[in-house]
Amino acid sequence: MNRPRHFNLLARVLHWAMAVAIFAMLFVGAGMVVSLRYRDQLLAMHRPLGIAILLLAVVRLANRLTRPTPALPADLPTIQKTAAHASHWLLYGLMLAMPLIGWAMLSAGGYPIPMFGGVHLPAILPHSPEVYGFLRPLHGALAYLLFLTILGHLGAALYHAWVRRDEVFGQMARGE
Repeated sequence: MNRPRHFNLLARVLHWAMAVAIFAMLFVGAGMVVSLRYRDQLLAMHRPLGIAILLLAVVRLANRLTRPTPALPADLPTIQKTAAHASHWLLYGLMLAMPLIGWAMLSAGGYPIPMFGGVHLPAILPHSPEVYGFLRPLHGALAYLLFLTILGHLGAALYHAWVRRDEVFGQMARGE
C-alpha cells in the first residue's frame, strides 16, 4: 500500500482542534469536582463541549478508517509500534465513550441535558438510580485514564520530536 508521508489535512485539523477541546474539557471537569462556586457555569460548558468532542471524534474516526495513514519508522521496536497502535485506539475509544457515558449518566440520573440556546438532548437511557450510580464513578475513572493516556501520547510525541528526531511528530504537525 502506498502510504502518505503525513496525515491528511482533515486529520491534522481534527487532531489539533480536539487536543485543545479535550485539554479544556479536562480542566473544566477537574474544576467541576473542586469548585462549588463555579460548578453550574463549568457544567454548562462541560455538556456541550463533550457533545462537540463526540461529534468530532465520529468524523475523525471515519476519516481515519477511510484514509491511509503514514507508516511508523521501520526501525521502531515492535513493542513501541504495538504501544502506539494500542494507545491510539484507546484514545479513539475514550473520545467516543466519555461523552456517551456522560450523556447516559445524566439520562439515568433523570437530569435535563441542556445545550446552548435552549436545546436539550434527549435521554438515551431510562431513569435508573442504579445505572446512574454505576456510570458516575465510571465517567470519573475513565477521565483519569484519558488523562494518563494523553500524557503517554504527549510523551511519545516529544520522544519522537526531541530524542529520535524522526518524522513521526511532523506527520501530524505539518503537511506535505
